[in-house]
Amino acid sequence: MIDKIEAFKQRTKELSLRVIKLFQSLPKSDEARIIGKQLLRSATSVAANYRACCRARSDAEFFSKISIVVEEADETLFWLELLAEAQIIPIDKLTPLLKEYEEVVKIANTIRHNRKKG
Repeated sequence: MIDKIEAFKQRTKELSLRVIKLFQSLPKSDEARIIGKQLLRSATSVAANYRACCRARSDAEFFSKISIVVEEADETLFWLELLAEAQIIPIDKLTPLLKEYEEVVKIANTIRHNRKKG
């Protein structure tokens, strides 16, 4: 179980780094920077909040933090979709990140659901 926790921690951190690199490569237009900053905030929040939920002092704190992870991962998907639909970044360049964040949403939601049952 600890291996899965550490693997997910690492995965979300690596995704944050990928989003940082994407942000650095965005065009210098106002809309790209505004959307990019929102994306940067939500993506890094996923990793930070998952890390925090692993250190939760109570079930309520864990549930709260994992819920934030789900919300922020879904928001990250939104900003990635917006970058593609606004034709700021070609969809084929975003597809791997979109798939990763879809998986993160599913995993975090499953963790939240299982914890709620238990």
